[in-house]
Amino acid sequence: MTYAEAIKTLRKKMLITQTELAAQLGVAFVSVNRWENGSYEPTMKAKRKLAPLFEKYGIEVK
Repeated sequence: MTYAEAIKTLRKKMLITQTELAAQLGVAFVSVNRWENGSYEPTMKAKRKLAPLFEKYGIEVK
């Protein structure tokens, strides 16, 4: 699963909006939006924050 797919899946499993996920990660809404659209990939700092969430919800990223 790509980061774009993984982030969207994570958000759907958590039942939250892009804005809410952005607030949890300490990034701008536009960042989450671009990640989900596949325009950009998360920074290493964001990936470190996402990793435990992916693990908790059983999402594998390649």
